[in-house]
Amino acid sequence: NLVYIHLNLYIFFFSVHAMEGEALVVKCPRRYPDRTVKWYHTQTNQLIPAEEGARIHSSGRFLWFLPTSKEDSGNYTCSTVSLMVYPYKQEVCFPAQIRYPNDTGTLTSGRIVCPTIDNYENATIVKWHKDCKPLQEQSEKYLMKEKYLFMKRPQKTDEGYYTCHFTYTHSGNVYNVSATRPFIVDEESSVPVSVKILYPSDVIQVELGICRALLGTGKQNIAVVTWEVNKTKAENLNSSRFREDRQYFMGPDRAYYGEASLNIEEVKEEDLLSFFTCIALNQMEYVMIRVTLQLKVPCNGKVTYITIGILVSLVIIALLVILYCFFRIDIVLFCRGIFKLYKTQDDGKIYDAYVIYPKNRTNEANFVEYFVHQILPEVLENKHGYKLCIYGRDILPGEDAANALERRIQKSRRLIIILTPLLIQCEEYAYEHQIALFSALIQNNIQVILLEMEAIGGYEKLQESLRHIIKQQGTIKWKEKYTECPHASNSKFWKHVRYHMPLRHKSSQLQQAV
Repeated sequence: NLVYIHLNLYIFFFSVHAMEGEALVVKCPRRYPDRTVKWYHTQTNQLIPAEEGARIHSSGRFLWFLPTSKEDSGNYTCSTVSLMVYPYKQEVCFPAQIRYPNDTGTLTSGRIVCPTIDNYENATIVKWHKDCKPLQEQSEKYLMKEKYLFMKRPQKTDEGYYTCHFTYTHSGNVYNVSATRPFIVDEESSVPVSVKILYPSDVIQVELGICRALLGTGKQNIAVVTWEVNKTKAENLNSSRFREDRQYFMGPDRAYYGEASLNIEEVKEEDLLSFFTCIALNQMEYVMIRVTLQLKVPCNGKVTYITIGILVSLVIIALLVILYCFFRIDIVLFCRGIFKLYKTQDDGKIYDAYVIYPKNRTNEANFVEYFVHQILPEVLENKHGYKLCIYGRDILPGEDAANALERRIQKSRRLIIILTPLLIQCEEYAYEHQIALFSALIQNNIQVILLEMEAIGGYEKLQESLRHIIKQQGTIKWKEKYTECPHASNSKFWKHVRYHMPLRHKSSQLQQAV
């Protein structure tokens, strides 16, 4: 085999030029149907391994450099390949020797093929450059499709060196590759008729889907009419709803036409938001038109069912909003009762509410203390499962009052403050108010429920912090009519109180049960 290779060494010889640091795949120009192709480094006569893990390895007719290094320059034998790797220089984007020859097909067309890209499986074009300057993909001048660059109406000013940059993925690694070739315009042999889309316009109704284009005079070497949906070729769509049919025919005066019909079996709402693009191209240039779909205009004088449905929906939504505003509290309490809503997370709290009320200095019984010690626990604790902390009932004898108050307020989820005229005159428990309002307003870790048990009139004599809370959320007022049946939990007063109470905690229920 070695003798055979050396005998063919000078008969089949070609040169490859590459940039340092890029991936390079070289294809052996000769076919060997009867034997396996092996690659050798000519100077060392070493066999290039067929191991994919190696930076330089071979597989059949292909030789990989992943990536190239300046030291790789030299001669390699399959026929014989001479490789020259050029280092990157800041002022030179590609050496003169690395340019690929002009594609003969580009002399009379605006199409440039990226050189050598077919040697790289699943390569992806990243960008194109002209004379080392990037081309704008959004420009109407250029259309970049797969390995091709199409330009509209090429002129002498479009001549130059075009470089395609693409990425190549091999064994999970991504490599950069670039290739450059010249572009030359031969104005004398250009096609006399420019490509022109005759139909459709930019908006069509959903039944229509034909794109008709004039592609030139006489039979064309390159003539394509096709549809894209959201930048994806219609023929590549996996959906069975879309079907593209094409036909080309000669019209009068030897005018050559192409038609591509896009049929949509079932039009969906998402199609009205999609972009349908008709692309037509020949050797000279390409044109495209972006189409959007719209529903058919209904007959004049008739109101569509869609409009009626929208109006009815808006009326229903408005009624629901109004009902919710008027019956918000009843709806929330109803949902809590039906769905048995509980909070299960452990928030470190023990009590659902801490109760602050003005204490009577005399031994005379009054309604406020009866309300706090009898009615409030009966409704919130016994009927609705909440746990309250009430001074005089839940603070043990011998405890330090100041520390006990502070700890229990911190362990509560709500703060219930009973408002009466006596509260204005009471200074004995000012520390209790101070700690509670500090937690509510400064630390912002507890919500306040204000129960106005007796009419106070103006709130000017109350503490400024209480006046601030009243201004923000108001108070829940106890009225004389509630005295007849104070334990009726369905009264407006108790509904408001329960609405502002927290969701019952399962942990609280367990602690209460224990």
